[in-house]
Amino acid sequence: MNKAKPIMIQGTMSNAGKSLLCAALCRIFKQDGYKVAPFKSQNMALNSFITDEGLEMGRAQVVQAEAAGVKPSVRMNPILLKPTTDVGSQVIVNGEVRGNMRAVDYFKYKTSLIPDIMRAYDSLAAENDILVIEGAGSPAEINLKSADIVNMGMAKMAHAPVLLVGDIDRGGVFAQLYGTVALLEPDERAMVKATVINKFRGDVSILAPGLDMLFDLVKVPCAGVVPYVRVEIDDEDSLSERLTAGERKEIDIAVISLPRLSNFTDFTPLSRFSTVSLRYVKNLFELGSPDLIVIPGTKSTVADLKWMRQNGLEAGILKAASRGTPVFGICGGLQMLGTKISDPFGAEGGGEIAGMGLLPLETVFAKEKTRTQTEGVFENVGGMFASLNGLSYRGYEIHMGQSGESGAAGAVVENGNVYGSYIHGLFDGDGIAQAVVRALFEKRGLTFDEDAVFNVRAYRESQYDLLADTVRAALDMDLVYRILEEGV
Repeated sequence: MNKAKPIMIQGTMSNAGKSLLCAALCRIFKQDGYKVAPFKSQNMALNSFITDEGLEMGRAQVVQAEAAGVKPSVRMNPILLKPTTDVGSQVIVNGEVRGNMRAVDYFKYKTSLIPDIMRAYDSLAAENDILVIEGAGSPAEINLKSADIVNMGMAKMAHAPVLLVGDIDRGGVFAQLYGTVALLEPDERAMVKATVINKFRGDVSILAPGLDMLFDLVKVPCAGVVPYVRVEIDDEDSLSERLTAGERKEIDIAVISLPRLSNFTDFTPLSRFSTVSLRYVKNLFELGSPDLIVIPGTKSTVADLKWMRQNGLEAGILKAASRGTPVFGICGGLQMLGTKISDPFGAEGGGEIAGMGLLPLETVFAKEKTRTQTEGVFENVGGMFASLNGLSYRGYEIHMGQSGESGAAGAVVENGNVYGSYIHGLFDGDGIAQAVVRALFEKRGLTFDEDAVFNVRAYRESQYDLLADTVRAALDMDLVYRILEEGV
């Protein structure tokens, strides 16, 4: 049986650009005629996705699967950690919840998951020509290396050659790359076949002397200098850039930046209009007087509701809603907008708490998580967003709570100018973001000039191609293919 050839992207730190580079390689190999799939043994993220089978995986590998032109599979991300506190996470294995663990306990436990990792990896390898593997954080965390299952530990299990990526935009890229290699064990260093400098702005010729000196130090070539590329592709670190809001535009949308915010990619379609600003706000001062307030999903609904209550954001939202400002809650945001949240089985510590009282719904946390894809046509949406009726939506649900007698019926629950939905990806469908933004313009008495229906799927495909073209031009692809062919 043929088995896929692996290549692995590791980084000198978090946010070095591993996810997007993996997506770029997935698209490049696809363009070159190979059957390719992404793989990341362990992902820590609150941005997750539900597969056709109702299994949960990290969105970064979903993006990479889209770039590769294949359907997302939970095998591409067999372990997902969703932080619940600063020292603990929900542990999801093969798409199913195993429970919550403190970091110290998970550190002792995680090597027992190696068989799960390798079953997923081997299954993908049997079906593909190439696997693009993503590491996590840095392979030089010397206090964690003894139980590593995602960086050099994974590279060894997969016999994967490694491209080590450094982020020049954050400074000290030569120290990043040399220091990382220096902290590796000799057998680990032998697996690093090339370096990559990412997020470069300027004249590459200025870097040339440094690249020569870096080669003398690490004894492997630089496969390329990738420019700082601006593409609209959601990767798990992209929220950090969004948190630095720019100027407010004709229509101003404020998303509450909850401490445990999840699935922030839900709102990307609303940010693609030149006349709309999408801001993430953390306090009452930043909230101001937006045209729409969005309360997003969260891994900890009760704790984040208390956070809003303590810092005055809840009071600000209630005042804005009373003035007629539309408020839209997604998943945990929907639950917060209801009248009460009960937790009889201790999913978030037990007890009950009053909601914001803007939607006539009570939420009860269940024993099992709802995980499902969903699609349909908007019906019976009233108020200013009634123009959604008749449009088709497709998304997915991930939540512990059930709201109302049989769940929140339909795609959208509405009470005057307050709306809620359990569906992630609700705004992705053709024409949906336009309908929402057009309604906001009309409420202000303004003319909406961007009326062409926005095809989200076609736009994403164009962005993957743009990313691939940029990275292909920057990398020595002949070297990359030799590394892939020669392996370790």
